[in-house]
Amino acid sequence: MKYKYLIFDMDGTILDTLDDLADSVNRALELHNFPKRTREEIRSFLGNGMVKLIHLSVPEGTSKEEESEILDEHKNYYASHSTVKTRAYEGIPELLALLKAHGFKTAVVSNKSDSNVKNLVDKYFNGLFDVSIGARDGVPRKPERDLVDIAMKELGATKEDSVYIGDSDVDVATAKNSELPMITVLWGFRDKDVLVKHGAENMVNNVKELEEMLL
Repeated sequence: MKYKYLIFDMDGTILDTLDDLADSVNRALELHNFPKRTREEIRSFLGNGMVKLIHLSVPEGTSKEEESEILDEHKNYYASHSTVKTRAYEGIPELLALLKAHGFKTAVVSNKSDSNVKNLVDKYFNGLFDVSIGARDGVPRKPERDLVDIAMKELGATKEDSVYIGDSDVDVATAKNSELPMITVLWGFRDKDVLVKHGAENMVNNVKELEEMLL
């Protein structure tokens, strides 16, 4: 076994959350009579947390006060509508169960709020992750290494036995900042050319290829 500890990103890696996020953002924008964003636009904005997502979604020149209102409206709505269209990527729950059976220790680390992360893990992957970590007040978000460090401490993991698994340029930077090797999945929220441009190397096209790389 090459690795013992597996650190997974959430959005675009294990969960397809795009439609629920897009619906929530567009609802908040409509409340302020702002134009809605396309699914692909929202896809390109994801990866750096809700604050950056809303900042990129509002029209240029929006006041900080109104942007803050839209952020709050999105947060409140998404908290109770995060599982309407969201789904686990095909084969991911089965892979996680297989990895657990082989003795791997797993964590999910996301820039979503800590409560959202734990709720989604409980709904879609109950019992399949040893640790779930989301954004916390006062803790720098990915691509800084702080959330990953928290996860690794809770796992009892060492850098030598760990790998980071994600789908975006933010994840590539996170793995680099965390001094971890990375496996990049190509079914998520970034296109391959973008990932390669940002330094992605070990890439997998589907869950079967990921399984083969880990086992």
